[in-house]
Amino acid sequence: MPKVRTKDLVDKFNFEIVSGEEGINRPITTSDLSRPGIEMAGFFTYYPKERVQLLGKTELSFFHQLSPQEKKHRMDELCTDITPAIIVTREMETPQELIEASEREGVPVLRSPMKTTRLSSHLTNFLEGKLAPTTAVHGVLVDIYGVGVLIIGKSGVGKSETALELVKRGHRLVADDCVEIRQEDTDTLIGSAPELIEHLLEIRGLGIINVMTLFGAGAVRSFKRITLVINLEIWDKNKQYDRLGLEEDKMRIIDTDITKLTVPVRPGRNLSVIIEVAAMNHRLKRMGVNAAEQFTNKLAGVIEEGDQEEE
Repeated sequence: MPKVRTKDLVDKFNFEIVSGEEGINRPITTSDLSRPGIEMAGFFTYYPKERVQLLGKTELSFFHQLSPQEKKHRMDELCTDITPAIIVTREMETPQELIEASEREGVPVLRSPMKTTRLSSHLTNFLEGKLAPTTAVHGVLVDIYGVGVLIIGKSGVGKSETALELVKRGHRLVADDCVEIRQEDTDTLIGSAPELIEHLLEIRGLGIINVMTLFGAGAVRSFKRITLVINLEIWDKNKQYDRLGLEEDKMRIIDTDITKLTVPVRPGRNLSVIIEVAAMNHRLKRMGVNAAEQFTNKLAGVIEEGDQEEE
């Protein structure tokens, strides 16, 4: 199933349908837009016909200078069997040649009161969000002090219980059990909950609870950028865990590497407080304050002074 159809643009931006309504369900496969200025001059060799076409003041002003035969030819070439839509901006009058060609080929011609550049920006943002690469991860996503923390781990390790404690401490739940992730940019991952389980939390022994109903609207949010991954695992006495925090592991999600911390779980450890501090410390590191590096530098200084005294 196509992620976006021309009808979605009409519903989102309240476009006026001028002609070609039978093609309203055409799929849109790319977020790239086209302003066919050079095509108006007759050069169609590299015409990106699979893109949404924007006709602004510049394109239509040039079009009106053409001869009747050229006008008909240009619009016939502009309307193809895969062109998802042609949008006329600034509520300008739609050329009759375009209406006739669009009706013949079933290409939706839409009209908007917005300026071309502004509309182009809004359309690009909308389409990039809808057409972004997506995946799903088993885990819990929580907004902690503005840091999107994805908590992962084996089933039964205590992810949902930890999330519940974090919500009680004033943080916000984004998703539990299944986190839908889309890559909106080269280094931007946005996590959200599937519509079916939005605002719900599953606690073994209690069942499913509605976080928004219990704790209020301030305890949830619809989506959040993921900047930190916390991996919960049962304590292994034979495993060497990081005690300084100098080295950062990474977890690749789609095409983006995210900082990953592994937190061992055993009785007596307050996971919610540990994760809360991890989020704050990650935020400090992004601001240029690294406690582990400061400690290492001070330690190196003390060792160097000791060596000099011995000499």
